[in-house]
Amino acid sequence: MTADVGALDLKEAGAVLAAEAARFAAFGWMRGTSGNLSVVLSRDPLRLAVTASGHDKGELGPDDVVLVDGRGAAVRGGRPSAEAELHARVAALTGAGAVVHVHTVASVAMGRREPGGMVFRDLEMLKGVGQPAHGVEVTLPVVANSQDMTELGDRLAAARDPRMPAVVVAGHGLYVWGADPRQARHHTEVVEWLLELTLAEG
Repeated sequence: MTADVGALDLKEAGAVLAAEAARFAAFGWMRGTSGNLSVVLSRDPLRLAVTASGHDKGELGPDDVVLVDGRGAAVRGGRPSAEAELHARVAALTGAGAVVHVHTVASVAMGRREPGGMVFRDLEMLKGVGQPAHGVEVTLPVVANSQDMTELGDRLAAARDPRMPAVVVAGHGLYVWGADPRQARHHTEVVEWLLELTLAEG
């Protein structure tokens, strides 16, 4: 899309994000007002539609979205999530077109259990993040949490495994990305499955 993001583009993005949020909320991954989603609307300059702060993610509408710049600051709309800056950082760093942040029990539990990250191998579900089922080890990094999004972004940049489109933030939740909202959703579901399997195996 062009740098001139219109109101219609923003509303269309809001409708997409509302549908995705409703799906994640139905899984119990965005309880209350927790979590946030974004989609890139332009690259130069970087502009993202981010879910608005303080809304029940199971009840979002097309207007419950904020246009933010590459620093996560609001350009149009209300108040974005406090983590909008990190969404923008992930989009710039990875080239992703959409970012998902959910608060799942498995991601928090495994982040505590494995603060050095989790290594996955020999699992068919790895195909869901674009990796072979066998013969490759893929790391899901865990990074320490921070209320400073610049600091958290630096930790994510230093720790991420380019083969794994996700990072666990310790004590907080999961960040996942993809080329578009659909791929980001699929990646989120796959990574959460991997976390739930590891947690169940104890």
